[in-house]
Amino acid sequence: MSDNPFLDAALAAADRGWRVFPIRSGGKRPAFERWQQLATTDHEQLRSWWRAADRWNIGIATGESGLLVVDLDPAHGATAPMRFRGAQHGSDVLAMLAADAGAEPPTDTYTVTTPSGGRHLYFRAPGGGAHRTTIGTLGWRIDTRGRGGCVVGAGSSRAGGSYDLALERPVAEPPAWLVRALTPPPPPTPGPPLRLSATQAGRYVQAIVASVTADVESAQPGYRHDVVLRAARTFGRLVGGGELDAITARQALLQAAAVHVGVEGWTARESERTIDDGLAYGIRLPRSISGAAAPVTPDAREGVGR
Repeated sequence: MSDNPFLDAALAAADRGWRVFPIRSGGKRPAFERWQQLATTDHEQLRSWWRAADRWNIGIATGESGLLVVDLDPAHGATAPMRFRGAQHGSDVLAMLAADAGAEPPTDTYTVTTPSGGRHLYFRAPGGGAHRTTIGTLGWRIDTRGRGGCVVGAGSSRAGGSYDLALERPVAEPPAWLVRALTPPPPPTPGPPLRLSATQAGRYVQAIVASVTADVESAQPGYRHDVVLRAARTFGRLVGGGELDAITARQALLQAAAVHVGVEGWTARESERTIDDGLAYGIRLPRSISGAAAPVTPDAREGVGR
């Protein structure tokens, strides 16, 4: 034990095999831009970081740690949608979803309470850690943190309170019904292309580009990752179908996402990583508008994933 409770909490998380990095003191924002690459279990590195700023909070890179964390939030005065009528907390919604599946709520696992009255339920990442972070996908007031995500760990603090270990249990396997609910459906089989003239196809693609980039620009904090990823997948399909140049697609998305850089923790690197992931995914599902488009060339592919 050291004389620094924040460092002790960081070391304890690392001893569980979780990759740890510093969060800015009193907040939820990573202290370093490249937190996913820097997150570590190495005690000497952790001691070095917490010597530099002894009150840094504890960040846990969920994907790199093999974790899927279910984040349950209180209503904060909002009214639940009809499907979850009467719910006052994400834990109520989780109980409803479990009941629908004929199961008990999966609460017998390592659990941390948050300053806002929320709860983090830790599970082992299913399927080799393929599940990404989600916002509201599982249900009202429920987010998840998986690949590409992070959580503030036990032992951290904010002005409103602290992150406290509420239930010290081994990290459980997520129930099958929860995994199914978080698993996206298989991508659709590409249908026959639209048969449009070159002029019509060009206008149609321009309209898609304008609509998608507008969605990216107007995305709200907390939903930006999903919006940007979905936009990049849409553009990737057009790149794969030869309807859109890869470099142009990437630059248009980066320009649209630039309005978010520096806002509530969003970084240029996050834009690049999310856009490159989405473009690469979409290219594998090519979409042709005119039906006469040439296949994307190797040179065009160089604009993706840089």
